[in-house]
Amino acid sequence: MKILIANRGEIALRIERACRDLGIPSVAVYSDADRLSRHVLAADEACHLGPAPAVESYLNIPRIIAAARAAGADAIHPGYGFLSENPAFARACRTAGLIFIGPPAEAMERLGDKIAARRLASTHHVPIIPGVLEPLPDLRTARHAAAGIGYPILLKASAGGGGKGMRRVDSAAELDSAFQLVSSEAERAFGDSRVYLERALDQPRHVEIQLLADTHGHAVYLGERECSIQRRHQKIVEESPALHLDPAIRQAMGEAALRLIRAAGYVNAGTAEFLLDADGQFYFLEMNTRLQVEHPVTELVLGRDLVIAQIRIAAGENLAWQQNELESRGHAIECRIYAEDPEQNFMPSPGRITHLRWPEGPGIRLDSGIYEGWTVPLDYDPLLAKLIVWGEDRAQASARLRRALDECEIAGLRHNLGFFRRLVRDPGFLAGKLDTGYAARFQSSMISTAAAADAIPFLSLAAVAAVLAAHSSAAPVPESSIQPIVETASKWRGANTWTGQ
Repeated sequence: MKILIANRGEIALRIERACRDLGIPSVAVYSDADRLSRHVLAADEACHLGPAPAVESYLNIPRIIAAARAAGADAIHPGYGFLSENPAFARACRTAGLIFIGPPAEAMERLGDKIAARRLASTHHVPIIPGVLEPLPDLRTARHAAAGIGYPILLKASAGGGGKGMRRVDSAAELDSAFQLVSSEAERAFGDSRVYLERALDQPRHVEIQLLADTHGHAVYLGERECSIQRRHQKIVEESPALHLDPAIRQAMGEAALRLIRAAGYVNAGTAEFLLDADGQFYFLEMNTRLQVEHPVTELVLGRDLVIAQIRIAAGENLAWQQNELESRGHAIECRIYAEDPEQNFMPSPGRITHLRWPEGPGIRLDSGIYEGWTVPLDYDPLLAKLIVWGEDRAQASARLRRALDECEIAGLRHNLGFFRRLVRDPGFLAGKLDTGYAARFQSSMISTAAAADAIPFLSLAAVAAVLAAHSSAAPVPESSIQPIVETASKWRGANTWTGQ
């Protein structure tokens, strides 16, 4: 088997590593902006797709299929984002005789569309948040539905994900403008303007269930992840297991998720997302029909490789694990490190990385697609890395996360490390008192500090002091004695640190 990876950055690298563990050749694809990307350097082969804009490269189905054929690939792994939840792409792979490492297009349609997924859930005894089960055709229908459900409500795009196309409406006076905004945003982001609404829960928790299903009718749930720390409906910190979760609720959520995917004829990896209210009642939110950004926290607490499991399932193998074999051990937490400016409302901050140092030590995993000297392009999501830590319990995991964040050094662009360094020391985070509004409350109450305190961690300050002290006492070095250091060029340069895989 040979696998083409229809993605970029850290997730492409993650899949390439799984391929190497299995002895399977991997094929990278790249745009003009990614010619020297780590995922290109690390792959066994690479195919150029086109210009930097995603619509001309990573979202261009004919070019990706042509690249797979030219490389002699047998299968395509879509990663997450881009075409990973696009049924047309899954069908195009099947038509071309390529294995799509993901769910069938039909299952994707049943569950990837939020309205269709809500209908399916409601008919298979999976609790859903009160709301409509059909798209809202016009504003008049929306007004009537909202009045029947009661405010506050959430207006949501039927397609897509990532927190886009979603707005809370607290009163009838806000509905008209919100309906137009959500519909327009959904059209721009997903090419689908359909909108629905559901009741808004006050300070809910966001908990998701990881699922795997094979082609032989076997399916398991692999524990859960706490995803309540969000900014603008986008997850930024995830952990497993979820906090203060009653074992009976965990089991009930897992069994509900299994009913849903079995009803949809689902195969491969997926995630059922739920909201929990203050009384502990859970409600199905949506289904992500792909591998999740936060899958490493599940891998660390279960000791299982989800990407290898995806590949084996796609190859027709039986699921290797029984439900009673999947026991969680310890606690894992993930932070998403972005090139963004916290002082400018977290606007993307692309640029050249002039200095980079990642943390080391026990319990640390780093999934990243960047390197020192790399220019982060403006064309794509500004995710720099996922920092994941594991500990025997949450207290140890939190301590390791604080240490790891302090050891991170990134220069040349703005980033959110300073935000995380403060967040993981916040009493609310340490106590696990989380809900989907926690991050917004923390951000609004956060005391401003000097930009230098965010950019230079404590370890770097000590190192700088030591260098300055040594410089002041040392004799000058003759310029003629300084020799340049020359490294032999290699396709593996920048891609040979396999931390935590």
